[in-house]
Amino acid sequence: MQRSLLEVAPGRRLALDDATRAASGTGTPVQLGLDDLGTALHEVTFVVVDLETTGGSPTGSEITEIGAVKVRGGEVLGEFQTLVNPGMAIPPTITVLTGITNAMVIQAPPITEVLPAFLEFAGLDRGSVFVAHNAPFDAGFLRHATERMDLVWPRPPIVDTVKLARRVVTKDEAPNHKLGTLAALFSTSVTPDHRALHDARATVDVLHALLGRLAPVGVTHLEDLATASDPVPHQRRRKSALADGLPHAPGVYQFIGPGGEVLYVGTATDLYRRVRSYFTAAEKRARIGEMLDIATAVRHIPCATVLEAQVRELRLIADLDPPYNRRSRRPDRRPWLRLTDEAYPRLSVVRSLPASLMDQALGPFTSTRAATEALEALQEAVAVRRCNARLPLVPRTGASACALAEMGRCGAPCTGGQDAHAYARVADGVRQALRTDVDHVVTALREKIRALSAQQRYEEAATQRDRLHALLAGARRAERLRPLVTTPEILAARRRDAGGWELVLVRHGRLAGTAVAPRGTDPVLVAESLRVSAEAVPAPDTACGAAPVEESELVATWLERPGVRLVEVVQGEVPLACPVRGAARHHLPARG
Repeated sequence: MQRSLLEVAPGRRLALDDATRAASGTGTPVQLGLDDLGTALHEVTFVVVDLETTGGSPTGSEITEIGAVKVRGGEVLGEFQTLVNPGMAIPPTITVLTGITNAMVIQAPPITEVLPAFLEFAGLDRGSVFVAHNAPFDAGFLRHATERMDLVWPRPPIVDTVKLARRVVTKDEAPNHKLGTLAALFSTSVTPDHRALHDARATVDVLHALLGRLAPVGVTHLEDLATASDPVPHQRRRKSALADGLPHAPGVYQFIGPGGEVLYVGTATDLYRRVRSYFTAAEKRARIGEMLDIATAVRHIPCATVLEAQVRELRLIADLDPPYNRRSRRPDRRPWLRLTDEAYPRLSVVRSLPASLMDQALGPFTSTRAATEALEALQEAVAVRRCNARLPLVPRTGASACALAEMGRCGAPCTGGQDAHAYARVADGVRQALRTDVDHVVTALREKIRALSAQQRYEEAATQRDRLHALLAGARRAERLRPLVTTPEILAARRRDAGGWELVLVRHGRLAGTAVAPRGTDPVLVAESLRVSAEAVPAPDTACGAAPVEESELVATWLERPGVRLVEVVQGEVPLACPVRGAARHHLPARG
C-alpha cells in the first residue's frame, strides 16, 4: 500500500519559453508581508498543491490524497505525494472520478500524520507561496485540518491559477478554465487525471504558461501577482518597469511627463515598493490613473529619514506646483482668529499675524470657513460685539443699538450701554480662549447643544457642534505649534529599529537638518556635525513664518513619537510643553 513519499528531484527542470523564464515562478498572493514585496518571481519558492477529497466541503468531507510540487526559478526542488485514510467511506461517485478506492486508503496514514509532514515539506511558514487550481478549495481543506489538530495555519500568500487564467485566456482559446482544458491548451507534460500528484504537475506547467503571457505586461514580481487578475490596463502595468533601480529606502519620487515636466510628487518609506504599487489595481484614483498613462519616467531623491522625505515632498509641491498634486493654493496664508486693536475690540479673521501676537490669537486654521466657525463659537459663548464698525471710546451722539443688543446678546457699547471697563471684562473672556483656555466656551456650547437637542432642534444643534469642533481644532493646533515655532533650536534623537539613532534638528518649527548615526557610530559626533551643517533659520517676523504649517505639524508629530529624546533645546519665549488644562484634553465632537 502506498505510504507517505517525499521525492527530491533537484535535477529536473521545467520546459519554459523565453518569456516565462524571465518571470518563472508563481503566486497570486492575497496576504503579503512587507518582506515579500518586491521579490522577483524567479527568486520565489512556490508549492503547487492538489488534493483529492471525499466531497466538496471541508466541514463534511475528508482528504484522501495530497500531491505537491515545490519549484523555484523553473526548477523542481521536490515532490510530495501520499494517500490519506479519510476515516470514512469514499462515495462511489468520487471513486469513479478519482479512481481512489476504499481498499487503497485502508492502510494509508491518517491526516494527523500526513499534515505535519506536508507542512514541513511545503515551508509555507518560511516564505513559500501556496499555488493551486481553484486555490480556495485546497487551502480551505488544509486550513480546516490544521485547526482541528490545534496546529497553526501559516497563512501564506496564495495564488489561484483559475483567476490568472480568467485574466489571460479568452473564450476564443478555451471554452472554460478547467485544469484539463488549460492543460490541453498549453500542451502540459502531464495530463491531469484527478490524481493529486499528476494534477499538481499539470498545474505547474499551466502556471508557467500563464506567467509567460503575463510577463510582457509587467507581471514580473511577487507583488504584481497580487493584482494580476485585476483589470489593470496592459499599457499601464507595463510601466511598472519605471520602478526598476529605485532603492528600498525612504525618499521622494517624481513622475515625469513627456516634456520633462513634473506631473506628481510623492513620498515613500520604500521608494521601489511604493512606485510599483501605482501600476496595480490597488491604485483606483482616476486622476492618478490619467497621470500614469502619460508619465514617461520616475525621478527620485533618496532621504536619510522618513521625516526628511515628508518635508521634501511638501517643499517640492510648493515649489513645482505639479498638476496632479492636490494642495492648498496658499499654504503660507493660513487664517488666524484675533481681537482687533481698538477701544472696543471685536473678533476678526486675518491672513497674516505678527510673530509677537501668537499668544493673542488662535490658529492657524485649515480654511477661512473653519476660522469663521470658531469665531461664531466664541461669539455664542461670550457676548463680544459683532458689528464691524470701529467704535470710539465715547459713544457718538444719536447712535442706535443693533438687534443683538435688544435680545440681550450684546452690551451695546456703541450707545453707552456698556462702558469700556465692563467691555474689557468681556474681551478678557475672549483673550482667555485665544490663549487656548477654552473651558468656559466648551461648557457654554455644550449646554446650548444639549438644550437644542432636547427641543429636537437637531439642525441648530449640529451647527453649534460644528462650531465647537472648529474652535477646539484651532485651539489644539495653536497650543501644539506655538512652543515649537517660537523655540530657536531643538536637537532630538530617536533610536532606529535597525540600530543606531535618527537625529533631527529643528529651528523655529522648520526642519533644518536630519541625519542618521548608524549602529556603532558615536551619535554625539553626528549631532555636532548636523548642527554645523544644518540650515540657518532666523526668527521669523510673522507667526509660523519659518516653515509652512504642514511642515511644522510633521515635525511636531515626529517629536511626539514614543522614544524620542530631547538632546538639547535652546528655549524661546514659550516653554516647549503642552498645557495640562489645554484644549487637547477636550474630546472633539463628531461631525455629521
